[in-house]
Amino acid sequence: MVPATSNHSHSKGEAASERSAAPRPSSEDRLTALTEQLHGLLENAISTPGRWHMLLDTSATLWRYSGGNIALLMAQMEERGQQQPLLVAGFREWERHGRNVVKGEHALWVLAPRTAPKNTDVEPGGDAKTGSSAAEHASSGDEQGDRRRIVGWRTQAVFDVSQTEGQPIYIPRPMQGIGSSPAGLWPSLVKFAQRKGFTVEESMSQYGMSSGYTDFANKKIQIGAWLGPEQRLAVLAHELGHVCLHGPDDQLGQLYGSGLDHRGLAEVEAESVAYTVLRAHGIDRSAESGSYLAGWADQVLAVEQASTAGSASEKGPTSRLEIARTTLARVTSACRSILEVTDPDNLGGKPATASMVVAFDRGDLTGPVNGHEATDLAPKIDAS
Repeated sequence: MVPATSNHSHSKGEAASERSAAPRPSSEDRLTALTEQLHGLLENAISTPGRWHMLLDTSATLWRYSGGNIALLMAQMEERGQQQPLLVAGFREWERHGRNVVKGEHALWVLAPRTAPKNTDVEPGGDAKTGSSAAEHASSGDEQGDRRRIVGWRTQAVFDVSQTEGQPIYIPRPMQGIGSSPAGLWPSLVKFAQRKGFTVEESMSQYGMSSGYTDFANKKIQIGAWLGPEQRLAVLAHELGHVCLHGPDDQLGQLYGSGLDHRGLAEVEAESVAYTVLRAHGIDRSAESGSYLAGWADQVLAVEQASTAGSASEKGPTSRLEIARTTLARVTSACRSILEVTDPDNLGGKPATASMVVAFDRGDLTGPVNGHEATDLAPKIDAS
């Protein structure tokens, strides 16, 4: 998901610097470079599984963005030796919030879709092929998007709040009992399940004595009644990952291997969703989710090997890169759909509107929150 901003590509200071230093790359060159960078990030996440964990951590902050753009934003800030992005918007959007990009700051670049009405013919070859999945840029409940189709890709310049100055702006901190806190997380997760047509019940006679089980035939999610409050939240979020991604009509999952033939990858997807959703609400499940997340790369390779051996769908993916890209797109899309209902107070990486600030009733803060200021704040857990 990319913020609706103008194509203003840089601040005045950056423009002058670029003119004096080197010619600006063409749009096509920049698009190719961003695509190659994204592919490299995904390959690195397979060879270094801890990078998948880091991607999920950043996704918990920037959950309103697509998986590919989350990876690109994280990497660009790392390259500059800066803190992870908190709130990201385009040049003109920051101006609308009363803030200006600091002179000399260089833009962060993301991928944005070019769209056209579904009944419009588009000249073939009009846009460079990026390899980015349309699923990465799908926006939940976007009626306009339902009437349009992606016909190509372009690059878009954005800036993190740490690169701006001006009017005070709301930057949320995870604090106990404030706003949309974890105290209301259980009912909001149940509400999401109900919107998907599922009932949630706690049972001591759990299927196979597992902590959680999703029954697609009867549209029912069972949660072990013996679990503690935080465990129940984590298990319900995990099962909702299955609800979003692994139903019998999951044609995309069947295509690339996240189905019954490769249940391991499906479990990693569901746990990735659970980890990110809880992290967005200030609950850190790193230790509990570690074995799932560390095994992500192994599962990607297993699917690739099975595909090579011919046991996957004939139209299945041919490379681990395609599998990794699809997994990231699916996980971040599922997280976004859940978090739009559970409504954490971290905003998802987009600056707050005036109405959002009033709803949080927390006041404005000037400047970005440093990472260490937002840690060690144990939220109240209510899974009743």
